[in-house]
Amino acid sequence: MFGIGIPELLVILVIAFVVVGPEKLPKLARSLGKGFYELRRATDGLREEFEKEDVSSGEMLPIKKETEKEDAGAKEESA
Repeated sequence: MFGIGIPELLVILVIAFVVVGPEKLPKLARSLGKGFYELRRATDGLREEFEKEDVSSGEMLPIKKETEKEDAGAKEESA
């Protein structure tokens, strides 16, 4: 879990308890949990969309070529 051990997690929780207060801490934790859940759903949805796309079919190649042209144009302008 992000390379955080039990002692570090306890320090973070104690600091959060002192800063936020005992009344608002459960509401804050619930909001953070919902936010992480929504973020996970969004990334899973994106992953599914990319898996549906057949990357080997070359559908994404024009985008790559376009960005390569832009990069080449930027290099020419800076020279």
